[in-house]
Amino acid sequence: MVTKIAILLAILFLQAVALSNSATLSTNSRWIVDDATGHRVKFACVSWAAHLQPMIAEGLEKQPLDVIIKKISEYGFNCVRFTWATYMFTRPDYGSLRVSESLDKYELVAARDGIAKNNPQVLNMTVLELHRAVVDELGKSGVMVVLDNHVSRPDWCCGDNDGNGFFGDADFDPMEWLQGLAQVATTYKDHHANEADWYKYMQQGANTINTQSPNFLVIVSGLNYALNLGFLNSKPLAVNFSNKLVFEAHWYTFGIPAKRWIDQTNNLCAAITKSAQNNYLYLTQGNNSFPLFLSEFGASERGDDVAGNRYITCLLAAVAETDVDWALWALQGSYILRQGKLNLDETYGVVDINWDHPRNLTFLNRLQILQQINQDFGSKQETYYKMFHPLRGQCVQIVGNDIVLASCKNASRWDEHQHGGPIKLAGSSGCLGVAGDGAVASVSEDCSSKWKIVASSGLHLAAQDGKGEYLCLEVNASDSKLVTKKCMCVGNDLADLPTCADQDPESQWFKLVPANV
Repeated sequence: MVTKIAILLAILFLQAVALSNSATLSTNSRWIVDDATGHRVKFACVSWAAHLQPMIAEGLEKQPLDVIIKKISEYGFNCVRFTWATYMFTRPDYGSLRVSESLDKYELVAARDGIAKNNPQVLNMTVLELHRAVVDELGKSGVMVVLDNHVSRPDWCCGDNDGNGFFGDADFDPMEWLQGLAQVATTYKDHHANEADWYKYMQQGANTINTQSPNFLVIVSGLNYALNLGFLNSKPLAVNFSNKLVFEAHWYTFGIPAKRWIDQTNNLCAAITKSAQNNYLYLTQGNNSFPLFLSEFGASERGDDVAGNRYITCLLAAVAETDVDWALWALQGSYILRQGKLNLDETYGVVDINWDHPRNLTFLNRLQILQQINQDFGSKQETYYKMFHPLRGQCVQIVGNDIVLASCKNASRWDEHQHGGPIKLAGSSGCLGVAGDGAVASVSEDCSSKWKIVASSGLHLAAQDGKGEYLCLEVNASDSKLVTKKCMCVGNDLADLPTCADQDPESQWFKLVPANV
């Protein structure tokens, strides 16, 4: 079976992309395009770590390589963000280590036994040969690969003083970084398949990749743990090529106290979404737009992190609306060796610690709207809207006389909504009508209900009932039907309450997501 393989060569701040089988990728405004077909290509990736001290892809001691790759596809990902360390490619005493030698170096007896059982063929490979073997196997399965230069010296990322963070740090020599960048570009090119320093080295690095492999996309990350690209608004990045430039960002909320998420969910969602807009989402808008690759986001999949859960719900609404390319952290359910600990459980992992099953299938299902293309620049179809419920990861669908949540692939289509106007079914005279407090919502030809987008989050939809009271659209927990209830965490004036610790407004969060496919 002939497959296309995408190799995305990712540096700490740069990533280069190529699509094989003589096809190349380019950019068209904010979209990534397969030049061979003219169609949009969307990256729906999961990160897979191979940059830690042993320099071995995590999980090979738990499951055969082909089993892991099959799971990636089954879980709906078309791409893997596969990490690497610069020293693997620039220093022979790192890259030439055999897998067995690397395991013995750190006395990883259990991991060696596991690899001998599940992937014995890799023990005699060098760590670089193993890295290439994983990329090859992903490609044979039709999974695109992002080669992400996570660190210089193999180790866990990240810390402010770990020596791996920025140009000139103890373990981050810019010249060695450029050397590694060029070496990785050369290695994979034939596979089928402070602001001043930032500008200086980003331009050098981007041009280096383009010189080595002019068919590659070059994906450029920003400052402050890849959270900030806002400075490009006043000073664009100057490179020696066109239609190959993509920008990447991370979206986390580390450091925000959980109590703030509980007390001020709407306000905080509004604040972090505005920050994302100002720092990188703005790049997808306007006349001089670029594709954006949201290359890291994630939260504990145990389900017990209230703050993490609310952050993810807020993020999903914005990512679905903008339809950007993305990579979830992370695939791995465990690490062979991380920060001195053996077989460390990764609670952000898609798979469980034994790599047997999904850690949280409900979480995976919430990603479905992100995994599909909702907007395509080449579509001849007029734009319509899906009513997305980010807490459930589902969309509003009319089934008989009921309005329920179901798969976003079969979502009902709505016209664009104007604040204070009716919500109309596309191509129909039907409108969404408000019911009494706790009553089931309905669609009829009565378009008198005027829906407002309320709360600072912009995620509540409220309309007045027959008594003049504002009620918000909500999902009934017992049967997934849409009902209207008193707005949570919102006062009679439709503004946020100062604090709202006793309610979780996520069940009332909806986002009208534009689509044309």
